[in-house]
Amino acid sequence: MNNDVSLSLYKPEHLSELADFELKETDKRFTALPKDVLTQAITIQDRYPVVILREDLPVGFFILHISKETIAPYSNNPYAILLSALSINSVHHGKGYAKQAMLQLPAFVSAYFPWCDEILLAVNHLNTRAKHLYLKTGFLDKGRRKIGPIGEQLILHYYL
Repeated sequence: MNNDVSLSLYKPEHLSELADFELKETDKRFTALPKDVLTQAITIQDRYPVVILREDLPVGFFILHISKETIAPYSNNPYAILLSALSINSVHHGKGYAKQAMLQLPAFVSAYFPWCDEILLAVNHLNTRAKHLYLKTGFLDKGRRKIGPIGEQLILHYYL
């Protein structure tokens, strides 16, 4: 296990590194760059940007949503939280950082959102690498589907 990987709520000192993130062309169709979603995530109540750190260096990013309106298309569970926009800076791909982050996610969510009993996410059915990551780190596919901007999405669940 890579013990030098941790999760942190976004802080202004993360901005310059997040702004320099790059994604491979194959990943751009499935997720967003932090610089494209961060301003909205900071300014909209009920969105919590999270940074994946290796030591103190931002290597990844995602957003946690707690708004019932945002979660409603995925679940009617009032205690669910939605994960979106997971990305790993392309220079750090293949180092296990996303896996370590997803393994740490349940404890992180429990610490910051103690009322939460379920983590949800939607992953495009064509995004096999991400599907494998989520299933390998404890998310469950209970057969729920949603049509997203580029086709079918699997709704995955992690029960706390």
